[in-house]
Amino acid sequence: MITLVIVIGFLTTVLSILVKVIGFPDQIRKNYKRKSTEGVSTTFYILSFTVYILWTIYGLLQKDWVVTLGQGLGIITTGAIVYQIYVYRKRK
Repeated sequence: MITLVIVIGFLTTVLSILVKVIGFPDQIRKNYKRKSTEGVSTTFYILSFTVYILWTIYGLLQKDWVVTLGQGLGIITTGAIVYQIYVYRKRK
């Protein structure tokens, strides 16, 4: 039987993956093309990167591979943007 909890859990998972697979990479491409991170919130991406790291550690400690893999993907994508912020702002 499909419950509200199952539906919400499924939608949360799908949308979270889409943000990490479409949203962040799109920002990475835009930054790369412009060779600039102007207009990108440094605070947001550093906070997001930190949160993804903590969630991944939590997933590892709990042996929850769904959390670990999903949040690990967030480390990669936000980490790329944090790296771009560092590299492109250093050039100025």
